[in-house]
Amino acid sequence: MNNASLWVLLASAALLCLGHGLNGSLVSLSADQAQFSTSTTGLVMAGYSAGMLLSTFAAPRLVKSVGHVRTFGGLASIVSTVVLLFPLWANPVFWFVLRIVTGLCVSGMYIVCESWLNAASSNRNRGQMLSLYMIVTYGALGLGQLLLNITDTSGYIRFIVVSCLLSMSLVPLILVPSEQPNVEGAKSVKIADIWHASPLAVVGVIGCGLGQSAFFALGVIFGLAMGLPLFWVSIMMALPPFGVILSQYPIGWVSDRIDRRTIIMLLSLAAAIVPAIILAGGYYVSWFMLIALMTLFGVVSLPVYSLVIAHANDHLRKEQVLGASAKLVLLYGVGSIIGPVLAGSLMSEIGKAGFLIFMIVVNGALAAFAFWRNWRHPDHVKAHGRDVMSVSPVSTSANVPLLQD
Repeated sequence: MNNASLWVLLASAALLCLGHGLNGSLVSLSADQAQFSTSTTGLVMAGYSAGMLLSTFAAPRLVKSVGHVRTFGGLASIVSTVVLLFPLWANPVFWFVLRIVTGLCVSGMYIVCESWLNAASSNRNRGQMLSLYMIVTYGALGLGQLLLNITDTSGYIRFIVVSCLLSMSLVPLILVPSEQPNVEGAKSVKIADIWHASPLAVVGVIGCGLGQSAFFALGVIFGLAMGLPLFWVSIMMALPPFGVILSQYPIGWVSDRIDRRTIIMLLSLAAAIVPAIILAGGYYVSWFMLIALMTLFGVVSLPVYSLVIAHANDHLRKEQVLGASAKLVLLYGVGSIIGPVLAGSLMSEIGKAGFLIFMIVVNGALAAFAFWRNWRHPDHVKAHGRDVMSVSPVSTSANVPLLQD
C-alpha cells in the first residue's frame, strides 16, 4: 500500500470512528434519559451487533458488485440518515431496528477498511500496520466520547453531529486518488478453517466482542451509576481509547517479534485484574482513581483485538486472508450481541458491580485460554517477509472477487 492510499484510508476511518464513537454512547445515554431499564438498554445496544452479523454477508457481496469505494460510500449515506431517526420516537423496538441498520452499515464500512488494510500487509509488518490503524480508530472513538458535552436542549443536535461526521467519512475515498487492492485469487474461508489454523483467533475475537461491546454500550451507564457527572463520564469513556494511542504501536511492534499468544495472555490477564481492583475498592474508589483505572483497562484490553486478528492472519494462506476478514467480524459480532445483553442483565440484577464482574470473567477466561494454547503448543508460526496479497492499481468492480460465500 502506498502512503497516499494508506492516509486516505485512515482519514475515512477516523471520521467514521469519530461519528460512531459519539453515536454509541449517545444512544446509551439517551436510553437512560428515556428511563429504559439497564437490561432493555443492553438489548437495544445489542441491535448493533445483530446488524454486524448481517454485514458479514452483505458487505462482501456489495464489494464484489460495486467495489470498495462505492460500498463504503453507499453504506455511509444510509447510516448518516438512520441516526437522524433516533430522536423521532423513544421506543425500544424502534431503536433496536435502527441499531440493526446502524450495525449493518458501520460494520460493513469497517470490513471494507480492514480487508483493504490486510490485503496490503505482510506477516512482517501486519502487527505494526494494524496497530497504526487501531491508533487512528481508537483515538477518533475517544474524541467522539467528548462530543457528548455538546449542549443539546432539543435532543437532536448531537445526532445531527453524528450524521455529519459519518457523511464526511466518505469524502476522502471519493475525492482523493487512492490505490485499491487487487484481490484476485481470494478464496472463501469457513470458520472451521480459521479454527484449524488458530483456535485462539476464534476464541479471541468472540472474547473481544463480548468485552468491548459491553464496555462501549454500558460504560456510560456504569459511570453514571458510580456517581460521576456527565462531563466526567465522557472523560472516563474517552481516555481508554486515547490510551491505546500510547500502547497499541509498541505492543504491535513487540508482537511482530515474539509469540503473539504470550502478549494476548498478559494483556487479557491485566484486563481482568483492573476491574477486580475497582470492585475490591468499592465506594473507596475516588472519581480520579476510577477514571485512571478505566483508562488503564482500555490501554491493556483494547489492543487485544488487533493482536488476535494479526495472529489469525499469521496462520492463514495468502488467498484466505480477505475471506477470513468477514468471518472474523462475524465471530466478533456473535460475541458483541451477547456481551451487552449479559452485562446489562447482570447490572439489572446486582447493580453496577455486574459490569465489573462481567469484565473480570470475560478477560480472565481469554487469558486462561491463551495460556492453555501456549502451553499445549509452545512453538509458534510466523512467516516473516512473505507477502499476504499484492496491491495493483485501481481495478474495475468486475475484477473484485467474492470475499465470502
